Amino acid sequence: MAPFNAEAISVENESAAMELYYQKGWTDGLPIVPPTEERIKAMLDFVGMKKDTVIGSIPERGRVFTAEVAAINAVMAGCLPNYFPVVVTAVSAMGDPDFGLHGPTASTAGAAIMIIVNGPISKTLAMNAGENLFGPGNRANATIGRAIRLLMMNAGGSKEFDRSTLGHPGKFTYCIAENEDTEWEPLHVEKGFDRENSTVTVFAAEGPNQINNHASLRAENILLTLADRMTGLGTFNMGGETEMGVVLCPEHYRDLNKQGWNKASVRRFLYEHAKRPLSDLKKGGYIEAEMEEQDEKTMVHAVPYPESILLLTGGGDAGRFSACIPGWFGSNISRSVTKSILTETGFT
Repeated sequence: MAPFNAEAISVENESAAMELYYQKGWTDGLPIVPPTEERIKAMLDFVGMKKDTVIGSIPERGRVFTAEVAAINAVMAGCLPNYFPVVVTAVSAMGDPDFGLHGPTASTAGAAIMIIVNGPISKTLAMNAGENLFGPGNRANATIGRAIRLLMMNAGGSKEFDRSTLGHPGKFTYCIAENEDTEWEPLHVEKGFDRENSTVTVFAAEGPNQINNHASLRAENILLTLADRMTGLGTFNMGGETEMGVVLCPEHYRDLNKQGWNKASVRRFLYEHAKRPLSDLKKGGYIEAEMEEQDEKTMVHAVPYPESILLLTGGGDAGRFSACIPGWFGSNISRSVTKSILTETGFT
């Protein structure tokens, strides 16, 4: 009996394997690492999982993700075995009913699955939480995010169900770590986990919208610039109850922190100021309806609650560039999910 359920394929060499994977449509357009039995076994052994362990699913499609299938795609993506706990936890979080995996991965809106890693494991894996945060160059960030995309292509039915009109580059890989070397509570602590826990948060999102404010030192002015960018017409955030990510760069963080702000007060300010009158939505063509007298006073918020803002710190030490990240559709259909690597997937 073969050690794995997947069909074994013999090829002349690794170059031939890569060409075969291109021909079969099993790649994202980039070269892959051939998933040999030895490499797959190393992934599973690292987490102590049996090959048939179910770690996630998409019920609407009748798709189930086993540890073996996740390991195959993690190998293909270039992951090292010690990255695999993050991959498995991300798959588990994506399979949570609150995340509603089918919706954002089938929508014409083209959202990608953003992965945020918190806790000690981010430093153990030398993940990037700093300079060029959303860019290339870090193996863990790049390959963990890529493993999720390959899994969705090869086991999640993305080639059949993905109807993205445009998509965005985060569909190749969209994985970051938060910079926790600050005086603020990191995301996972705000979500109720201990600082010593390592967690993975998944969030269906558009690409980052960079925000430039080099002129202001006052906290309120920095945040007003952020709030304005959060209310751009044409996102789901201005059309419904949708979460939004916000990444504060170190220079902006330091100014805010020195002036006595914390994550809770930042979220409250952004919620209160990231809004536009309903008349703006009509004037801008977002809502096609006749103007009414009360429209100037009826306010539309970018997020339904302050807690709907996923607030992170990260990025390079130089440069006053932060970002907002619009979410997908509404939180009643899909919302971010955070899971602990230690307690919810059985790793030690």
